[in-house]
Formats: sequence, structure tokens, C-alpha cells
Amino acid sequence: MAEEIQAQPAAEQQNAPQGNQFPPQFFDCVNEYLELTNKQAQKYGEKNISLAALFASARFNAHVFLANVKPIAAAEERTAFLDYMSTMYRRMLNEHLDGMGEERGIDVGDSELAEEYKAAGVKIGRLKDAPAAANE
Repeated sequence: MAEEIQAQPAAEQQNAPQGNQFPPQFFDCVNEYLELTNKQAQKYGEKNISLAALFASARFNAHVFLANVKPIAAAEERTAFLDYMSTMYRRMLNEHLDGMGEERGIDVGDSELAEEYKAAGVKIGRLKDAPAAANE
């Protein structure tokens, strides 16, 4: 399983629209975290660890927000922060569904990012089979 974890970042970077490049240490951190969650999932079950990871992520991100926002602005910036984090998570989840579906040969349905992929020239999932438009 460690090989699969190590292989994912390159595939994800290749399938991501341009401009979404991350430094290698980002993927070192991600891989370390995934190794821990995979180990925990073997012991406690994938669904339990999925929920625990979401809970931990929410707690950590709330901490980061409160540690970096001016206390007087926290209430005013709360909704924008929640919207930003929710949008970012949904995008990441879409990207992973698209990439992992592609890697595993599973039709995961139409991507919410299809227009972005198309604009970037990325052929993934159902876009691979879509005919090229004549006048685009």
C-alpha cells in the first residue's frame, strides 16, 4: 500500500490543471499522514478513521484560523473562512475522485471540474471519450 500512496502524487500532479504544483515536502507530509491513517484503518476500520480524520482536520483548521485571525475580526471573517475551506475541500475531493477513478478504471461520473480540465487540455474520466468540439 505504501507504493500506491507514493505513486499518487505524481499522477495527481499530472492530472491537475496547471498552476496546482506543490513542493515535494508537501507530498512527504501527505504521505506520512496517509501511512498513519492506513495503519489506523486496519485496526479501527476505514469509515471510523475517515470520520476521525475529518474531525481532526476541522479541529486543526479551526485552531489555525483562530491563531491567525485578529480576535476582533474573527466573527466577521468566520463565514468567509467556512466558505473558503468548504470550497477547497470539495475541490480536493473532486480531484481525488477523478484521479483515483482514472487510476483504478472506475467511472466516477461527471466531474464538477470538467470545464477546468477541458480548458487545461486534461483528458480524464469521461472527458477521454468525449469528441473534440470542431470550433472551440
